[in-house]
Amino acid sequence: REERFTLTFPGKPTVTDTTWMSQYGAALPSRVYGLVKGQSRYSAAIVDYNPVERLLVERSRACPPGANTCQGIADWGVGYWKTDIRGALLYAISKFAERDAKITTLSWNGIALVQGVELRLTNNADWSRTFASIYMHENRLVIVEATVSAGDPPPVAFNESLNWLDDQGRPVRYQGTYVNIPDVPKPLPRGAPAPAAASSP
Repeated sequence: REERFTLTFPGKPTVTDTTWMSQYGAALPSRVYGLVKGQSRYSAAIVDYNPVERLLVERSRACPPGANTCQGIADWGVGYWKTDIRGALLYAISKFAERDAKITTLSWNGIALVQGVELRLTNNADWSRTFASIYMHENRLVIVEATVSAGDPPPVAFNESLNWLDDQGRPVRYQGTYVNIPDVPKPLPRGAPAPAAASSP
């Protein structure tokens, strides 16, 4: 409930608290759920981007006068905090691109109308295959990853079991595509009443 997601592992995962360094240098709290089963590895990493504004604004106070990071340009945010959130998906993809593996698939995807991306990689060392899904929901970066041996079937049931929870721990599905971008209102949950029209003065 704390990370507002559900995921079905093929066993009980271990939980490790760690730190994720964002593209613009914010040290963000991260939690990794991991499981090894036979030759297969399963994980879900959740990075909390909610502190990024505070952290980058604080850091920007020491930047050189006149630097873009100090100016608070509306589209970027002080310290580039808005840009950091907007680019979190691409930044996570870049981390996969740094591996000793070939990206064979990179595509847009949505889980319960939350926008994200899917990757498939073939690992150069042993020809195992990695299937990854990356999403941003409620300012939380979610990286779901499963690696299986070369001849094993794709771990579709694991990757596709991801779903979202609201702040009360209830499953949520939106009326339109959810895009996690600062200053853009998120869509209403499915079944929620439409906002009342503004009355004339």
